[in-house]
Amino acid sequence: MREVRTDAAPAPVGPYSQAVIHGGVLYCSGQIPIDPATGEMIEGDIEAQTRQVFANLRAVLEAGGSSLDQVVRASVYLADLSLFPRVNAVYAEHFHATPQPARSTIQAAALPLGAQVEIDVIALVD
Repeated sequence: MREVRTDAAPAPVGPYSQAVIHGGVLYCSGQIPIDPATGEMIEGDIEAQTRQVFANLRAVLEAGGSSLDQVVRASVYLADLSLFPRVNAVYAEHFHATPQPARSTIQAAALPLGAQVEIDVIALVD
């Protein structure tokens, strides 16, 4: 197993890796809307927060030799499921390859650091 780490995504807020690779598969930890440059949660609406989450995911995937096009599974966690249509619209902007990744969307009672959205992915590595 190999750890993936990049300064282009936020440092973990606990005892875990940004991602690990094992057997040609990258397992990316959940990303929340933290600006990696400041270490702070970004301001803005749920669309802006979701776009930051995808920027963080992209950075980790690229550091591990993968990409959003190679994602096979995603889990989306929302603090409020009523935000689903808005998050889903931003999500659709980022996945163009077919077939689209398998996915679950779950409402969580709370997310780390008060985030409104968190996404984790599993992707293939070249």
